Amino acid sequence: MTGGFDTAYVLWVVIVLALCTVITRAGYLFVGDWLPLPEGLRRALRFAPVATLVGIIVPDLLPWSGHAWPEVDLRLPAAVFGIWVMARTRSAVLTIIAGMLALWLLQWLLA
Repeated sequence: MTGGFDTAYVLWVVIVLALCTVITRAGYLFVGDWLPLPEGLRRALRFAPVATLVGIIVPDLLPWSGHAWPEVDLRLPAAVFGIWVMARTRSAVLTIIAGMLALWLLQWLLA
């Protein structure tokens, strides 16, 4: 392997990280009935998917380069349309379809 790492070491790291992932993701499924979450934490966890999507999508829609303003392209109006569809329908699948169709239509019309 490159970088001076031994194959056994890399495999060991992958196995340990996979085990950590399984434990953290499935741990609550195994002990969730015996350790109920407090109501405040349950309410807070409802916002986790939205916060994750914002953290992933906003930097992609508004990429900053140095000290300049963000560069806006056709993805921003398509995302705004997707947000409008989500607000109207509350359907994640329909939001993805509408946003992608809006992006493709804008690229086709303006390219």
